[in-house]
Amino acid sequence: MFDLLLNLKSSVRWIDLIDVTIVAFIVYRVLLLIKGTRAMQMLTGLGILGICFFLSSTLEVFTTHWVLSYFFDYLILIVIVLFQDDLRKALTHVGKNPFFSGASAEEERAMVDEIARAATRLAKERIGALIVIERETGLKNFIDTGSALEAKVKAELLYSIFIPASPIHDGAVIITGGRIAAAGCFLPLSKDPNIDKRYGTRHRAALGLTEDSDAIVVLVSEEAGEAHLVKNGKLTTNLTEDEISQSLAALLDISRGQMPLPRRLRAWLQSSSSDPKRDGHV
Repeated sequence: MFDLLLNLKSSVRWIDLIDVTIVAFIVYRVLLLIKGTRAMQMLTGLGILGICFFLSSTLEVFTTHWVLSYFFDYLILIVIVLFQDDLRKALTHVGKNPFFSGASAEEERAMVDEIARAATRLAKERIGALIVIERETGLKNFIDTGSALEAKVKAELLYSIFIPASPIHDGAVIITGGRIAAAGCFLPLSKDPNIDKRYGTRHRAALGLTEDSDAIVVLVSEEAGEAHLVKNGKLTTNLTEDEISQSLAALLDISRGQMPLPRRLRAWLQSSSSDPKRDGHV
């Protein structure tokens, strides 16, 4: 046993340990990225086919082995087709943008309060709205679909954008670097076939964007007259102004001397930070 350890020590270089560590980290991050998504189910299916391929060779089931061998000959193309959305998301995470590089802590706190105040007023008057806060994943493709504003975040401005008389009310406002980059932006709809049928287009757009990015969306439902928060494809509903402000501060890691969040919001913050699956609230 001692000789085996000596031989192993002499044959393993320090660069090999670094190499294994890098690969293990990449695999770990990939598994975290696809945890709880359809990609994990598809990966499980491919694993089952791989086991069948091995067993068909071992048990000499020649016809099955021949069919599966043709399948695995085109494995690279199959993976690209099946996991194209997940590959795009992974590559997006590789090239992340600095988070709020142009906004100070004071500006971030003021921005959070203005968003909470605007969302509460819009909900009270049953005016639908989508307010997107960009984080590390860039949203330039979506910003380019709207009308450029480059304005300071103010509750009055946000309210005026979403009133029905506004020409740019039908779409989302995207905030980047602590400023309103554009309004009237189009967002991707959720592709989840199991999404609650009660969700309208605005809900599906909020869920769709947060499924493919780390953005935070403040959603105001005109039907329910309520303000919601959406992150990682998870939605929490019917929030007060203080709850919106405190939740955004927690998500954006802004230090605030306020009362602790209610239990349901703490649970939502924890689940939306770790699990990309959504819950079933309206």
